[in-house]
Amino acid sequence: MAAVISAAGLARTFRTKRGPVHAVRGIDLTVHEGEILGFLGPNGAGKTTTLRMLTTLLAPTGGTATVAGCHLVTDPVGVRRACGYVAQSGGVDGQITVREELVTQGRLYRLTKAEAVERARELAQDLGLDGLLDRRTAALSGGQRRRLDIAMALTHRPRVLFLDEPTTGLDPGSRADLWDLVRRLRDEHGTTVFLTTHYLDEADALADRLVVVDHGVVVAEGTPSALKREHAGSADASLQDAFLAITGRRPAPADAAPVAI
Repeated sequence: MAAVISAAGLARTFRTKRGPVHAVRGIDLTVHEGEILGFLGPNGAGKTTTLRMLTTLLAPTGGTATVAGCHLVTDPVGVRRACGYVAQSGGVDGQITVREELVTQGRLYRLTKAEAVERARELAQDLGLDGLLDRRTAALSGGQRRRLDIAMALTHRPRVLFLDEPTTGLDPGSRADLWDLVRRLRDEHGTTVFLTTHYLDEADALADRLVVVDHGVVVAEGTPSALKREHAGSADASLQDAFLAITGRRPAPADAAPVAI
C-alpha cells in the first residue's frame, strides 16, 4: 500500500525568552493511502504542532516530510492542494447560509461560479446537508456544523483529510453520525484520514492504526488491538489502559483547555 504521508525526523523548536522549547523532537511517521490514522498523545505531547507542520501552517525546524508526494518546504502549495483541514474550532460564518459558505469556499479554490454551485450541491447531498442549504450557519446544531466544516474541507476533493478533535462537544448521536461519515469517506472515496482525538473510544472504533506520541516523539504504534495486547495484556482490554501503560498519563479531557504545542 502506497504511503501518502511520510515524515522522518520531523521537528519543531520554538525560541522563547526562557530558552528553546522542543515541541516536536523528531517524528518518524508513515500513513498509507486510504488509511484512517489515529494520532494520540497527552496534552503537550506535540500533536497539534505536528498537525500544523503537516498542513503547512507551521514550518519545521528539522527533518523532512511529504504529503501526497509533495514536500512540506519546497512544495507547500502542492501539499495544500492535496489536503483538507478541519480545525477544532471550525471556521464558518454564522451570518451566511450553508449554500453561501460552500459556494464561497469553492470560489476560493478557483472554481467557476457554476462549478462552485454544483460542488456545493454535491457536498450537501453527500454529507446530509441538502435540506439545510438555505439555513444560516448560526442556526445549525453542533453535529450539522461539523458536517459543514468537513464539507468545506472536501471542496477540492483532497487525498488527505486532517481532523483535529472533530467530535469535541458533540452529543453521542452526533458523534456516531460523524464516525459513520469518516468511515464512508474512506470506504467510498478512498480518502486518507489523519485524526487527532482525546476520546479513546473514538480512536478504538475508527482508526485502522494508531500512533502515540509523547514528549515530541513517537512512543508506540500499531492497530488498536495490537497495542491493547502488547501494553494492557489483552485485545479485550480498554485502549485507555494501554494508553496509560504507554505514556504513564491519562489523556486530557476533551473539553480541557488546549495546550499550545
